[in-house]
Amino acid sequence: MRADEKPGPAARLGAATAGRRIAVLVPCYNEEVAIAQVLADFRKALPSATLHVYDNNSTDRTAEVAEKAGAVVGNETRQGKGHVVRRMFADIDADIFVLVDGDATYDAPSAPRMIEKLIGENLDMVVAARVDREQAAYRRGHRSGNLLFTWFVSHIFGSSFTDILSGYRAFSRRFVKSFPALSTGFEIETELTIHALELGMPVGEIETPYFARPGGSASKLNTWRDGLRISWTIQKLYRTERPLAFFAIIGFALAAFSIVLAAPVIVTFLEQGLVPRLPTAVLATGLMVLAFLSFASGLVLDTVTHGRREMKRLAYLAHRAPHNVERRADAAS
Repeated sequence: MRADEKPGPAARLGAATAGRRIAVLVPCYNEEVAIAQVLADFRKALPSATLHVYDNNSTDRTAEVAEKAGAVVGNETRQGKGHVVRRMFADIDADIFVLVDGDATYDAPSAPRMIEKLIGENLDMVVAARVDREQAAYRRGHRSGNLLFTWFVSHIFGSSFTDILSGYRAFSRRFVKSFPALSTGFEIETELTIHALELGMPVGEIETPYFARPGGSASKLNTWRDGLRISWTIQKLYRTERPLAFFAIIGFALAAFSIVLAAPVIVTFLEQGLVPRLPTAVLATGLMVLAFLSFASGLVLDTVTHGRREMKRLAYLAHRAPHNVERRADAAS
């Protein structure tokens, strides 16, 4: 290479990842048709990476095909992608983790760019924002649902991503080893996003192509069932991470209803000195008491949440920063 010639992407990535262990994590359920292509593509894109496939009770030859393709094959018997990701994060040790679905819809050549951004900007997570290249890439309702969930999460927790449901991500070791992984199904992507936003982690996003599944391969997503589960997960995380706002909304609603019921009772009492609608007065009083209890619960839980967030932050900081790997490698040389 001439002195004035700039290194190419492969050379830059090789230099950036020197001394770092890269693990590609592929959770799978009945992906016999696509898994060999996924592994071949990632072996070409990341030659130094170790490819891990965890089978989730597949009824086809997914595990056998993955093993023949050279992957390290594991197993998780509890059904659901969240369970598989939790197991992989716990079992596998590396410095850089790439999480991708085993359905051949994500672009393997984008992985080096994601890792380069992760290392170059010292980030903890890089999300691949999907740009579909084929009409059949997104099923009906998935695009609008993704936009809705992305807007909702951005509105509540901050806007750092345009595709919170992407299953293609690169992580630092300290993210993976400090992530609690409480979700059980496809809502795991939402939890990954909110975990990063809540702890104020340095994160990034790049656009990557998104393709349709290969012929003979079927999606495991159920539009309505998984959409409801993701909605429920967001609601639970909002209640857990923003308890003051959550219970304040409930308190305001109860207080408003109480005032609407109490207004005519109070007017009658001021005019006539009587309370002819005693049940309504009792109901209005009870609703106002519940409103104050809701506000009080929000205040108490907000204090608890701050303490829990501090503990999560300390657990996150207990792991070395990504750039420390590079410094350690330089010191050793």
